[in-house]
Amino acid sequence: MASSLSSSTLSKFSFNYTPRESQLSIHSKNPSHHIRFRCSSKKKTSFTDQILDYIEGGPKLRRWYGAPDTMPKERGVEEEEVESPEEEEVRDAVLVTNGDSEIGQMVILSLIVKRTRIKALVKDKRAAVEAFGIYVEPIAGDISNKSFVTKALRGVRSIICPSNEGFLSDIGNMKRICHIVLLSQLAAYRGSRGLQALVNSKARNLAERDEAVVIASGIPYTIIQAGLLKDTPGGKQGFSFEEGAAAERSLSKEDAAFICVAALDVVPQNGLIFEVVNGDETVSDWKERIATLVKVAEQSQ
Repeated sequence: MASSLSSSTLSKFSFNYTPRESQLSIHSKNPSHHIRFRCSSKKKTSFTDQILDYIEGGPKLRRWYGAPDTMPKERGVEEEEVESPEEEEVRDAVLVTNGDSEIGQMVILSLIVKRTRIKALVKDKRAAVEAFGIYVEPIAGDISNKSFVTKALRGVRSIICPSNEGFLSDIGNMKRICHIVLLSQLAAYRGSRGLQALVNSKARNLAERDEAVVIASGIPYTIIQAGLLKDTPGGKQGFSFEEGAAAERSLSKEDAAFICVAALDVVPQNGLIFEVVNGDETVSDWKERIATLVKVAEQSQ
């Protein structure tokens, strides 16, 4: 991941600046992600610095969230953390796997707006610190190492897996997790034909494995079987939850990330699997819509 968010992720936000009023407005395609800053004409903060304050967790964003103006002293990203013998902390964090990916970054941004405590699995810890500041605890390491996975899960209540990276291959250390949200492309892979089916064969096998592991885990889960993910603006189209639609149609990546975060608010008793693509249905309350999907699924069992 670059030292700042990718251009494709930043394109999801629009920036308006009015020099006369010294006002910076940041608009997400999602109405709830609107942030406005006003600065005194006496200050010499440049327009670019104001944008970076938001993107990279600078002073303006820290004030908006009520965080201290001064960043806490950070240890070197290569420095090993000392294991604490104290009793484990309260589990209130959300762990985002593959936080370096474009859709992983979108999920993280949505969680930041919700003021959620976030841990993220990344490949480049320093870049993640520069990109998200104090709002994300980045973790880098070998996911096949059980001690590393145990460390990554410390304090974690829920997990969002926005893409496959093998983190769910060993569910043994996750017994204290309350909810797993998995964004799956399995239905889309199964709907591919010809050469595309051959190209997607490995990804399909990984998606099948992830779904099977989550279902057999005994942990409450939500599997979102999305249509083919596309780089189209989110919040511009409706949705469809029709069975079989994911194999034929597509879903905006930004919408997919938003749905992953919304799914955290509804924990099914056992598990929920649903398909979703962009369509004609308007969803004004995602918590209520997902709760309805849970109810329908329970009735059909």
